[in-house]
Amino acid sequence: MSKTKVPGLRGVEHIGFTVPDIDEATRFFVDVLGCEQFYDLGPFRFDDDWMTRQLNLHPRTIMKRLRFFRCGHGPNFEVFEYEAPDQRAEPPKNSDIGGHHLAFYSDDFDATLNWLRAHEVEILGDPVVRHEGPSAGQTWVYFLTPWGMQLELVSFPNGKGYEAETDLRLWSPVNPEG
Repeated sequence: MSKTKVPGLRGVEHIGFTVPDIDEATRFFVDVLGCEQFYDLGPFRFDDDWMTRQLNLHPRTIMKRLRFFRCGHGPNFEVFEYEAPDQRAEPPKNSDIGGHHLAFYSDDFDATLNWLRAHEVEILGDPVVRHEGPSAGQTWVYFLTPWGMQLELVSFPNGKGYEAETDLRLWSPVNPEG
């Protein structure tokens, strides 16, 4: 197993992202994706420039609430609901600077995809199956949260093609220690 060269650094503890409505996000992450809700903080507002100094935000930004979640084996989620004078409401596309997506691994891709469809989750396109190259053995499809954030469903139950070429392995929720 590869270890970081940065003293004391272990890895990703959480991923933070902003949603327009934290209660709607909670329903989606808990009821649809099966995450566990942990705790809330907030609200936070400051009359000085704390938000700018600490978070690179407009000084009059209000962090209405933040909530922590855990979703199976993987990093925690810190989900924010902000109110800011210069806030943009449209989620970034993957092609935008700062664009992103979260990928959820499934042991049974088809069953999970059917679950998402039964919960009226918008699926983008058709599943892509990789047969060649370093991602051979992987199946994936993008889907959207109710507020338009991009997520991905991914599965590679027999590993990925690159594994035949090296003993090194990307981190996987299937083998979190490996």
